[in-house]
Amino acid sequence: MKLSVFTVATPDLTPEELAKAASAAGINGIEWRFKDIPADAAGEKPSFWRNNLCSIDPAATDAELERFRLAAVSENLVNLSITPYLNSCDVAETENVFKAAQKVGVPFIRVGVPGYDRTQNYNDLFAKAVDYLHHCQELSQQYGVKGLVEIHHNTITTSASLAHRLVSGFKPEHIGVLHDAGNMVHEGYENYRMGLELLGPYLAHVHVKNAGWKQTGETEDGMKLWSSNWTPIDEGIVNWKQLFSDLKSVGYDGYLGIEDFSGQYGSQEMLTNFATKVKQWLA
Repeated sequence: MKLSVFTVATPDLTPEELAKAASAAGINGIEWRFKDIPADAAGEKPSFWRNNLCSIDPAATDAELERFRLAAVSENLVNLSITPYLNSCDVAETENVFKAAQKVGVPFIRVGVPGYDRTQNYNDLFAKAVDYLHHCQELSQQYGVKGLVEIHHNTITTSASLAHRLVSGFKPEHIGVLHDAGNMVHEGYENYRMGLELLGPYLAHVHVKNAGWKQTGETEDGMKLWSSNWTPIDEGIVNWKQLFSDLKSVGYDGYLGIEDFSGQYGSQEMLTNFATKVKQWLA
């Protein structure tokens, strides 16, 4: 297995700085965040989801896209993914991402999944997602870029089995699944090996992060209240050494992408810590 970094987790680095830091840490590929910076965030301290200096603007010109492509190539790194936020499942917006992905030369993008917040029926959202993924499959064939559905809390794909239910009617060479055990701490935990076995050929990429739970109080009638929070990769609920063993058991040999939101390390230290610990666990 090889290592990558999703640049949402390195907001204080420019593309060129990130590529150098990743190379120095022994990381092999880059997943570029594809999101604009809000106008009111431009002067803020760099942050994961607002003033992220390592993001491709969806309105980027070809010359700007080339800057990101070359940032990776110049450090002998793979341009692995363009990773947008497409949860509205807008086909035109999605095609814009496929076009950019083809220009940067990445093998896959993250496609959209409807969110779930109890205001709409799951079955209606599932039908919407299936219709959307038919368009994504056609776009994948057209642009030569695979679309990945992510396992993510607060969506209709919170677990491996729910992700599999959604993608199983599509061709795995065009539509796959991004496995994220860190997200499954918040919602959607299943036995990892069973889920990986179920996904089979749809398993296309893996994100590495961790989270934990802590008690935050109780209700008036004494019910305990809990909240989930991000942690460093070796301090949360996910047993990554076991999960790597499970990935080996199903023959996974793709990338492991760091996405640490704990905020406990600077970007370079976070990347180095990730690469060092993952290589130890894999060994």
